[in-house]
Amino acid sequence: MRAEKHRNRQNSGVTFVPRPPRSNPWSSLWLLTRRDLKVRYSTSLLGYLWSILDPLLMSLIYWFIFTQVFTRSVGETPYIVFLLTALLPWVWFNGAVSDSTRAFLRDVRLVRSVALPHWIWVGRIVASKGIEFVLSLPVLVLFAVFSGAQVGWELVFFPLAVVMLAALTLGIGLLVAPLVVFFRDLERAVKLILRVAFYASPIIYGAADLPEFAQPLAWLNPLSGIFALFRAGFFPDQLDWALVAASGGMTLVFLALGVFVFKRAIGGVLKEL
Repeated sequence: MRAEKHRNRQNSGVTFVPRPPRSNPWSSLWLLTRRDLKVRYSTSLLGYLWSILDPLLMSLIYWFIFTQVFTRSVGETPYIVFLLTALLPWVWFNGAVSDSTRAFLRDVRLVRSVALPHWIWVGRIVASKGIEFVLSLPVLVLFAVFSGAQVGWELVFFPLAVVMLAALTLGIGLLVAPLVVFFRDLERAVKLILRVAFYASPIIYGAADLPEFAQPLAWLNPLSGIFALFRAGFFPDQLDWALVAASGGMTLVFLALGVFVFKRAIGGVLKEL
């Protein structure tokens, strides 16, 4: 039967070309993520150290200001650990969202020519910044050991915080990446918003440290509950499950909105590039 069908195709003058197998999107995501990391580190003398120097320097500056210069009225002791437990995740979030504004513009030729699910161009940024975050965790461990920080069983919530932050970052990345192609000024606007978001998020202070009139700010910021989960293993009093639930709900909203906007806009993006 197959031989007869093959002869019929030959007789009709139609050449049969077998369809190439579809590549695994997750393996493609991993390959692009490794490519990003190799390019970033191969052209840098310090390489991996750059992924920890920025948050470490910022933490030391805030630690010095709030413990040596001024009397600290926010956060918990040891303050350097309190800072790092939120600052390291913030660097991941900030870097991934900022770089997502150029997710398509940076590799226009690849986006046009390579047949991959288009969300991968945002996903590889979130993944590469997430790996840098994991590589920076030894800094947190060292400061926790040398400062005598107490570790509780709440540390088991750390992976949950990682998953929630990855989902939130991916959702916002999917939202801004296609829109920047149409509105180039949005790239600068995102950077300004991120600068404001740093001080509006409980990084150098805890969500409970906000005055009463500013408490709604913590509930509207999805990073508040996520940072509380990151800090829970060292500072159990920071864990507020209601705040975590609110952050989880807003994370799902941003992820759903990002997926919706991305699917609606990707066709126009490919025409615009």
